Amino acid sequence: MNMNKTNPLLLDIPDYFESERLIIRAPKQGDGDALNEAVKESFDQLRPWMPWAQEIPALVDSESVVRRAHLKFMERTDLMLLLILKKSGQLVGCSGLHRIDWEARKFEIGYWVRTSFSKQGLITEAADAITDYAIHELQANRIEIRCDERNTQSAKVAQRLGFTLEGILRNDASGTDGTLRSTKVFSKVRGIEF
Repeated sequence: MNMNKTNPLLLDIPDYFESERLIIRAPKQGDGDALNEAVKESFDQLRPWMPWAQEIPALVDSESVVRRAHLKFMERTDLMLLLILKKSGQLVGCSGLHRIDWEARKFEIGYWVRTSFSKQGLITEAADAITDYAIHELQANRIEIRCDERNTQSAKVAQRLGFTLEGILRNDASGTDGTLRSTKVFSKVRGIEF
């Protein structure tokens, strides 16, 4: 079957895989409690960077998020992934593949880590496993990581994983504080980095 012409809905792709310390999986009904707890704990660290983290969510809102994310995963329009610590079963962050272009096989990795688990290399580990997933399971041609130019921690993840800084989009979006922000664009491209 020609992968470029395949309807994404018909792709049989794993909704669960593992890295050394993490279970990385699609969200499902009932994950709202764990997501809500992680977002509440990490709210102050998420707020400067994440447009969706401007108000502390109610539990029902978090459950709605995971149920919508499950539907989008099944539709193959957005692939949100929960990061679960193998040792404890605790949700330690979220990641996923977003802004998907199935014809070009282009994906963008997004991520955040729960505050109490920051600076332990979990996001680097997750993003590395998700990059591998995109290359081998989804036949990615291009994988991007984009971040606010001021978000040095996010940029360090891309650099540690060998993504190439292609450039900075100057004043391309409004930040969560209403000021103009610039966006760093990192990528890995088939035939060059993998």
